[in-house]
Amino acid sequence: MDLVLALDLGGTKIAAALVDRNGRVGEVVAVPTPALDGPAAIVAAATGALGEVLARGWDGSPVAAAAGEHRVRGLGVGTAGVVDVAAGTIVSATDTLAGWTGTPLRGDLERALAALTGARLPVHVLNDVDAHALGEVRHGAAAGAASALVVGVGTGIGAGVVVRGELLRGAHHVAGEMGHLPVAGADHLRCPCGRSGHLEAIGSGVGMYRHYLSLGGDPEVGGGRGVAERAAAGDPLAGRALRDSAAAVGRGIAAVVTVLDPGRVVVTGGVPAAGSAWWSAMDEALRGQLIDILANVPVVSGKLGGTAPLAGAAAAVRQLIDTEGAP
Repeated sequence: MDLVLALDLGGTKIAAALVDRNGRVGEVVAVPTPALDGPAAIVAAATGALGEVLARGWDGSPVAAAAGEHRVRGLGVGTAGVVDVAAGTIVSATDTLAGWTGTPLRGDLERALAALTGARLPVHVLNDVDAHALGEVRHGAAAGAASALVVGVGTGIGAGVVVRGELLRGAHHVAGEMGHLPVAGADHLRCPCGRSGHLEAIGSGVGMYRHYLSLGGDPEVGGGRGVAERAAAGDPLAGRALRDSAAAVGRGIAAVVTVLDPGRVVVTGGVPAAGSAWWSAMDEALRGQLIDILANVPVVSGKLGGTAPLAGAAAAVRQLIDTEGAP
């Protein structure tokens, strides 16, 4: 069987798995990200996860880089940070991953993979939200759409734009970074980028919590998840914070839909899992801002959940292999 390795490298955890040609994700190995220990420690943790995946094999059968029943042909990586895909380097990142900016991730992982497998295999690195988007387009909720906007709403906010199966990257590698759109209602909140008034500052899980506190909420609520739980229990202040946060996301999506006119919008991540109250407020705000011809754009929930970045990273490296004839 023709397999590739996939790696989802985030600020909290690193996940790794084997993925087959149909996008089926095998057993996932997850380890904590040593986010504050620097790039060498992060790459070492990722290498350890990949080694464990190779040791476990595919459905209990051994895998190898050489020809065999289950052949591993490359590694696809979705990572936090802005990625120069051609170079495989991190060109910009927040302090969530200490010292991550400038990391030559492709080169580091090529060497690590060679040590694990005894072969020089192709490695393809892209942004984690772009990987998530590609996974949903190839195998999930946006399958069959000629163009799609895939929005991830969690600790932060990001998006991937896919047109005719290809990711839109932009001149500076930041296409889809809609978390930094200016939005009404967020002027009192500071975004992780250092500016005030951005979508991520109010629409993310952290942003929802900070907005709740700005309204006089209880600091002991414990974050965005706690705000959502209190809102579901009927707390009026938490309910207002949740609706304000969701509406900001809806307005942000409306802005991007108006510019790009995608065939489908997929919304995924931990915050949308808050349930119908969040979705209703988001969708109402979105529809209220769209011009008539765009008013019925399909907006759906993601299907792949946490495996989407793995499926997308695998699809990206497989495309590289198929296009360039890599071994």
